Amino acid sequence: MSIRSVHNESALLEQVAQGEPEAFAALFYAYHQQLAEYIYLLTDSLEMTQDIVQDVFIKIWTKRETLPSLNSFTHYLFILSRNHAFNCLRQRVNEQARQQQWARQVEQEAIPSGYREDDYRAILDAAVAKLPPQQQKVYFLSRHKRLKHEEIAIQLGISTETAKKHMKLALRSITQYVRNHPDAALLVVLLLH
Repeated sequence: MSIRSVHNESALLEQVAQGEPEAFAALFYAYHQQLAEYIYLLTDSLEMTQDIVQDVFIKIWTKRETLPSLNSFTHYLFILSRNHAFNCLRQRVNEQARQQQWARQVEQEAIPSGYREDDYRAILDAAVAKLPPQQQKVYFLSRHKRLKHEEIAIQLGISTETAKKHMKLALRSITQYVRNHPDAALLVVLLLH
């Protein structure tokens, strides 16, 4: 995918380099949509795309003095964005691997003798049943259907931030409920998956 440059790019970059916020806003509006489309192709995540585009433009602002010396701003923007997206994807994979390793370790240490998964599932089901209906839906779509926050938001007709908030509140309530039951340490691990 190629990023189209604006017709007054060099003058705009010069103004941004001088610290003019209006010029930076114009630069942002000229490129952010194209950049978001490109990043979304790499990440397949609306949330990650928004974060990366924001981070890239923050970096451009902090290094604005160097903008006029660039041979091609669009090339710079493309490379900077691609590299940042790959770093974010790498970090996400590493974090998921760490969480899975931690979960396996905790699971091995937490399983008491005479362990029955059905007992833990019953406690988890009871905790979920105590949640408000919208939190139950969000929890079910996240944990059972394996949907992302963006997908949950679309399916339920709510914002992504609302879906995140419901999930956070649901996990907090479930975790509190589980802590009140003996031998339920494994459930905390199950909640993280």
